[in-house]
Amino acid sequence: MKDNNEYIEVSVVMPCLNERDGIASCIDKAKSAIKSNNLSAEIIVADNGSTDNSAEIARNLGARVVIQKEKGYGLAYQFGISQARGEYIIIGDSDDTYDFSEIMKFILPLREGWEFVNGSRLKGRIHAGAMPYLHRYFGNPLLSFILNLFFKSGFSDVYCGMKAFTRRAYDKIKPTCPGMEFALELIINVSRSNLRRIEVPIELHPRKGKSKLRTFKDGWRSLRFMLLYCPNYLFIYPGTLIFLFSFTFMLLILGGKAILFGHNFGFHAMIFLSMLTLLGSQLINLGIFAKSYAFAEGLEKTDNFFSVFYKLFNLEKGILAGGIFIVAGALMALSIIREWVVFGSRSLERHELFAFTLIIIGIQIIFSSFLISILGIKKRVM
Repeated sequence: MKDNNEYIEVSVVMPCLNERDGIASCIDKAKSAIKSNNLSAEIIVADNGSTDNSAEIARNLGARVVIQKEKGYGLAYQFGISQARGEYIIIGDSDDTYDFSEIMKFILPLREGWEFVNGSRLKGRIHAGAMPYLHRYFGNPLLSFILNLFFKSGFSDVYCGMKAFTRRAYDKIKPTCPGMEFALELIINVSRSNLRRIEVPIELHPRKGKSKLRTFKDGWRSLRFMLLYCPNYLFIYPGTLIFLFSFTFMLLILGGKAILFGHNFGFHAMIFLSMLTLLGSQLINLGIFAKSYAFAEGLEKTDNFFSVFYKLFNLEKGILAGGIFIVAGALMALSIIREWVVFGSRSLERHELFAFTLIIIGIQIIFSSFLISILGIKKRVM
């Protein structure tokens, strides 16, 4: 047991839930690397309610076992890291899939000034039977592509469980996810915090013991998490595309110029496009709500577009913008009524639908402006 006042350079943290088949090998490999490289280090096992003798094995091998009673992969890691005393922290699963004898691959970049080091199984060596083909050639590359598209992390293997970071970097990342999404949250927050990051190739071995991964359920949870963490791709970009397409097409139909493939689109197309326009408008509003909440709670930093948006936006301007749509729609409706009175029955259904669409969009904008202002009260961003 190390003295509490002794300087510790490296803390190796492993979560553990019934890992008696792999925990001993993980600790032995870590101890061997620590000894051969003359490191001042500690090994922490964050037990998450094991019912086998995993914790006892870890203690007997000299690891410091801390207990996280509340279940969750992310919670186990967060508690284990909170108990770590090292300047550098290395994390990895305790099922012997990751080779803890490779810890110098992570420590050396940290010593050179990198703040976060991610392991890459896909750039390293995956031993036979270590990763299902579906995960190796589809699941992990796809999730990594999506996360890089959304958050620009630059990593090839975002779900690799072996990572390292400085204590200061972890304090900036501030992960909160209780479950498997913890690994993705680290990568996302590293990207958002613009930490100096690098990737190193590692080896992946077949796990010892029963796997806790559920391919499709965990894959969906990961995709859902990334979408919820990025309102732009979930709401704003799709909403903007839908709105611009449908609203523009409505204007063309209104002007009698909507001819496509030899067909002249009319009232029935207007009904469909009106619904799409309102859907697009609502998606944009939902995206702004989500971004406003994330900014107010400190979950996200403003991007360039929204930095300008929040500087220009206030409740009064929102009411004015909504009012313009309402007035435009109302004037158009009055013009239609005048046509009826003066000329009698005329085919103005397209104009009627367009007028009511404008009025509804205006009402949406006004009430959305109130909600955005409420969400911004906390930090007075409105």
